[in-house]
Amino acid sequence: MTKAALKHQVASLPNEPGVYQYYDKQGEIIYVGKAKDLKKRVSSYFRKRVDSRKTQNLVNAIDGLKHIVVPTESDALILENTLIKEHQPKYNILLRDDKTYPWICIKKERFPRVFATRKVVHDGSEYFGPFTNAKTVRVLLDLINELYPLRTCHYDLTPENIASEKYKACLEYHIGNCLAPCVGKQTTTHYNESIGHIQNILQGKFKKVNEAFSREMSAAVETLQFEHAQAVKLKMEALQDYQAKSSVVSPKINSVDVCTIVSDETSAFVNFLQVSYGSIVRFHNMTFKKKLDETDAELLRVAAVELRRRFSSTSKEILLPFDIDLGGDVYVTVPKIGEKKQLLNLSLRNAKQNRIEQLKQIKITDPEQHTQRLMAQMQQDLRLSDLPIHIEGFDNSNIQGSNPVAACVVFRNGKPSKKEYRHYGIKTVVGSDDFASMEEVVYRRYKRLLSEGASLPQLVVIDGGKGQLNAALKSFDVLGIRGKVAVLGIAKRLEELYFPNDPIPLYLDKRSETLRIVQQLRNEAHRFGVRLHRKKRSKGAISSTLENIPGVGTKTATELLKKFKSVKRIKVASLDELTQILGPVKAKSIYNNLHHEDS
Repeated sequence: MTKAALKHQVASLPNEPGVYQYYDKQGEIIYVGKAKDLKKRVSSYFRKRVDSRKTQNLVNAIDGLKHIVVPTESDALILENTLIKEHQPKYNILLRDDKTYPWICIKKERFPRVFATRKVVHDGSEYFGPFTNAKTVRVLLDLINELYPLRTCHYDLTPENIASEKYKACLEYHIGNCLAPCVGKQTTTHYNESIGHIQNILQGKFKKVNEAFSREMSAAVETLQFEHAQAVKLKMEALQDYQAKSSVVSPKINSVDVCTIVSDETSAFVNFLQVSYGSIVRFHNMTFKKKLDETDAELLRVAAVELRRRFSSTSKEILLPFDIDLGGDVYVTVPKIGEKKQLLNLSLRNAKQNRIEQLKQIKITDPEQHTQRLMAQMQQDLRLSDLPIHIEGFDNSNIQGSNPVAACVVFRNGKPSKKEYRHYGIKTVVGSDDFASMEEVVYRRYKRLLSEGASLPQLVVIDGGKGQLNAALKSFDVLGIRGKVAVLGIAKRLEELYFPNDPIPLYLDKRSETLRIVQQLRNEAHRFGVRLHRKKRSKGAISSTLENIPGVGTKTATELLKKFKSVKRIKVASLDELTQILGPVKAKSIYNNLHHEDS
């Protein structure tokens, strides 16, 4: 299909809600989207100026268009989600989650069995789930078996079979795990009462079960059945213990879903919580791979629809960090204070934790992808025009103006490149002037790189605040590289990041990966500079000790240090050893002076 024919088709689209599908030249679906107004939404892709490069790539690949009109936007949401799952189009978000989750089944039969299964059979049985954690299923089934003796056999317990005594009570009855309905020792009324309580537990309705236990215990006490009352009390305590572990919100919050998102340049991490009668009855993490620079709102909308469908949620309210239209059937709440806000924060914390765990895994399994993501994150955080593949950092070191030195350290792809580290002795500055020293070192460094035709870094980090940053900028101006290389200063007290011509510092999250790399660069520059400073200071002290001896100059002191490595070893050397190196006159003078100091 030609572009002209495609635009003509777009112009004829209706102004109604629906779903649109884009096809490539091979007839494959490459994108599925929903729209409140099909004509307006699809037309936005074919404007002269498209918002992003990725969207432009999609538009260039479109060779065909189909659309489906639906009654409401809510129907469009559901249909869009179904089509994405079915076709997995190239430019849609990838939902990396294909596991079969366990369910708890209450089998449709006389004296229903309760068990875990991963296969849903549409035979009228009642299924609760799916549960994303198999451990949760085991804990729930253990609790149910502790509270209610249920049958586990597959017998056909029809009234006729029971009346004809077709079956015998098995071991489960004799050890107290079953009340033997197979031989008529338990009625269907009593058994179904237990099933009703189990349904309430699986729905999170603990209050009704506790009230039933309380009534049963009171009745047992009134009839002096104290042992039975004690057994019921233990069941209540077991249920309350489970409820305490699963409940993290107020019992006043009933039947609510919660969904939050954390994202970076390439991926998004969503956490979903399902709350019923004050308890979190389900939680799930999901990871999305971005395709078209989607916003968090777009990603969260897709995730919320998918997760509510996956877990068959019937909640009428969903808590989100920002307002999104999910259709008329769901009421979206953006809490600002109170218990619902705490619940939203809990979900957000889980989403962040999931992101950390996923990124740690990527760092191990795919270092290249980890580096690309890290560079993209730094570029975004520090508002850089280019990826900071090559970063350099500077620091000065001196004590009251003595032995002033400076250091330049180099990071590539977020890691130290120690072979490129450089030390600088300050040549033009007298006394303790950190600003002038910084100006000199930065000028010397980049004048040399320019003269050698070497590549400049994408980012320069100056250890210090506005003063040191402005000193470095003077050298940038002289060399004509201001604006070609990004530069910032980092102040130690509050880890403030200063940018040129911006009086307001940038504060990054203390756990930010970007801040961690900048701090590491600053610390490496300080460590490397201090090492040279100590070396010069130590060498100066040693040289002055030897050069104070009459007849000993720099040449003689250097010759002795090459041989003996330290003044301490020179002191313990014999006169004959010194004579072999320096001759008898100098050897005797040095020997007498060093031993005279000791005495």
